[in-house]
Amino acid sequence: MAEDKYSVIGQGIFDHVGGPGNVEKLIHCMTRVRMTIRDYDKVDIAGLKKVPGVLGVVEEDTLQVVIGPGAVNKVAQAMVDSVGVELGETFPGGHESNKEAVEAKAAQVHAEQKAKLKQTWWRKVLKSISGIFIPLIPVFVGAGLVSGIAAILSNLMVAGTIGKNWTDIITVLKVINGGLFSYLAIYVGINSATEFKSTPGIGGAIGAMTLLPGVVAPVTITNIFNGQPLSAGQGGIIGVIFAVWIASMVEHKLHKWIPDAVDIIFTPMLTLLIVGAFTIFLVMPVAGVISSSLVGAIQWVLNVGGAFSGFVLGLFFLPMVMFGLHQVLTPIHVEMINKLGFTPLLPILAMAGAGQVGAAIALWIRCHKNKKLTGLIKGALPVGILGVGEPLIYGVTLPLGRPFITACIGGGIGGAVIGGLGNIGAIAIGPSGVALIPLIANGRWFGYVLGLLAAYAGGFVATYFFGVPKTALVDEDAATTSEPVAAVATATSAPADAAPVQKVAGPADLVATATGDLLPMEEVQDDVFSKKMVGDGFAINPSMGTVVAPADGTIVSVADTKHAIMMTTPNGMELLIHLGLDTVELGGKPFTVDVKAGATVHAGQQIALMDLTAIKQAGKLATVITAVTNMDAVSSMTGVQPGKVDEGAKVETVTTK
Repeated sequence: MAEDKYSVIGQGIFDHVGGPGNVEKLIHCMTRVRMTIRDYDKVDIAGLKKVPGVLGVVEEDTLQVVIGPGAVNKVAQAMVDSVGVELGETFPGGHESNKEAVEAKAAQVHAEQKAKLKQTWWRKVLKSISGIFIPLIPVFVGAGLVSGIAAILSNLMVAGTIGKNWTDIITVLKVINGGLFSYLAIYVGINSATEFKSTPGIGGAIGAMTLLPGVVAPVTITNIFNGQPLSAGQGGIIGVIFAVWIASMVEHKLHKWIPDAVDIIFTPMLTLLIVGAFTIFLVMPVAGVISSSLVGAIQWVLNVGGAFSGFVLGLFFLPMVMFGLHQVLTPIHVEMINKLGFTPLLPILAMAGAGQVGAAIALWIRCHKNKKLTGLIKGALPVGILGVGEPLIYGVTLPLGRPFITACIGGGIGGAVIGGLGNIGAIAIGPSGVALIPLIANGRWFGYVLGLLAAYAGGFVATYFFGVPKTALVDEDAATTSEPVAAVATATSAPADAAPVQKVAGPADLVATATGDLLPMEEVQDDVFSKKMVGDGFAINPSMGTVVAPADGTIVSVADTKHAIMMTTPNGMELLIHLGLDTVELGGKPFTVDVKAGATVHAGQQIALMDLTAIKQAGKLATVITAVTNMDAVSSMTGVQPGKVDEGAKVETVTTK
């Protein structure tokens, strides 16, 4: 089928290079799939060149299969997906003996069958959540410690223990901490997109949408369910994950439907438009409706009072945090402080984090063989004790499933103790954990400490006996706590407002992209270009590092390694400007690119700078190639006159059909 053509090309390549087992690693640049081959005797070069979709083959330090811009990233992704690795990762297999190969294969099949038996939809969801949040654990720990210190100092100042001269220090600490927690939705959006194998930038943009940037009073966006204004962050982190999951499916569909030549322009634009509207008008309002209902439920529970209230609130507070619904409690806290002088709700809710601490300690003891898990707990536990629960929630208990539930039970037990003792409140809104102790009103701090200890004990006992999944007991089976490898992006995405070029067939001039020696394409010292596998055009051995646009048009993409730029022109040409030969290996260091995808440029306008000395020292040629990659749309091209040329000078005329 049409949507499988990239997989078909990839399988054809594998068939002629000795199969995936003969490939060590696979990456791609703007035009070529680059493979590190284990045994070249198994490679059928002649057959490889005949694979439909393959434009040519180059044998160098890596085997380079020319696919062409637009399709190469999709073919490469299909190839690594079929093997189960990421771009740049080592392929399974190698030079083991037959016995070792059989044993390895048997172990792989056994593991696959075992995984199939256990892969319920719920476990898959938990694994995805783990993959999203584990990369954030180190910064959670760092920012959480800063937050804990700031909270203790702030609470001591409110209580009158330290003076106002600490204000600036506390403010700086809160700013440092706020860099993560204020914009957590963006980080989660990026990681969610990576986990769902879509564009990270789109995920980050969707996360940012939930913060309602640009919506400043009196301007509002109305919740279509209740007519009230939406609030920034409404929908919470789970809402962001759900929206990015939808975005990943939309993006994958659009990649299949939209032609390669304009895919990088229209796919991100349409994805942002469709999912952005879905997020703002459905995801966030639905959470708002839930929030309104929840406030009434909380008020009812508070009216019931006593240990029952404490247990229910302590039990369900963490799920509220996950959905971002805990923010609706802020006005309740404020109103209670205004009327009573303290909020009895905050100490009860603080027990939820204490239950997480108890659960984490139980996991540490029961799962001591799982070094990866215990390492996470060691980092997350100190900040959890200080009242910052995100590292424990998202990095430890939630990905494992059952420990999250038993931790919530611990929170309920602690809440029951606080509610049963009664009259334990906080004089201001602050964090939970031990950092809240200085804010406890009327000298009732000992009752709060008893609640903490009860929550610790409850979370510990419930988790130790009922909340430890077998998969967490040993390191090699702890798949739900493994850190995913970030997907490798290939090019910058076009901005949502990038307008497509209206194409009118006819002649257009191409100008020199650099000052230096002009060469016809067939004289380039690279078979891919000299044999015109990706198109015809010209090349320049530059004497200066400035690179200019060869024609009027729109930038379609810029390679992450900055060595290649794609653009289209008003007469329908698709141009590749390639900076140097094999310079993809330099990681972008010798290049400064002045344009982004979606930008409109004019012939002779500077678009990049090359460090010619650095390129030479790296043993690479600095040849700048300009190739028309859609030669099927070209009716004629004038010849190139070799010799000295200045940037911006007319080189040839290309007429499109």
